[in-house]
Amino acid sequence: MAASLGLIFVAPLLLIVALMVRLQDGQAAIFSHTRYGQHGRTFKCYKLRSMVPDAAERLQALLDSNPEAKREWELTQKLTHDPRITPLGRFIRATSIDELPQLINVLKGDMSLVGPRPISLSERGKYGENFADYCSVRPGITGLWQISGRSKISYPERVRMDTSYAQTRSFWGDVMIILKTIPAVLKSEGAW
Repeated sequence: MAASLGLIFVAPLLLIVALMVRLQDGQAAIFSHTRYGQHGRTFKCYKLRSMVPDAAERLQALLDSNPEAKREWELTQKLTHDPRITPLGRFIRATSIDELPQLINVLKGDMSLVGPRPISLSERGKYGENFADYCSVRPGITGLWQISGRSKISYPERVRMDTSYAQTRSFWGDVMIILKTIPAVLKSEGAW
């Protein structure tokens, strides 16, 4: 119900931004990537595209030529100064507008409003024995990682947060995370 209302509420913004993304390079505005969900099932996670069309190739070239960037990527799966992100992409990431299509994932039952962020297939190994805890809940659009600094958080700390959430989740805990998400998004803290 909340996801349906949210999607209706944000639809005009989503359409405008999707058109802007499409106009910047003529490529699709929404993309999907395979992520792990509850019970270890994979699903297609939707996002507004914030990167250049050849992002995978650019990432590999950067990692091959820049040892510092490679270390940062291996530690966090993020880059502080990611050359793949478009100028519009920086804005939609900072404001979390790029995540709005995930309301469709919530409606489909792949995701929840609150939970650990969905992880890629290549990130599974970073969870080690905590992967079972991660898979015990649906991934969320927001969660402890988002309200605690996002990309400023090390990957091991993210795993700890996801594990803690899975082991202690509650209705009121989810309400608190949703309430703390609003100022976190407005501050754009750790959003790259």
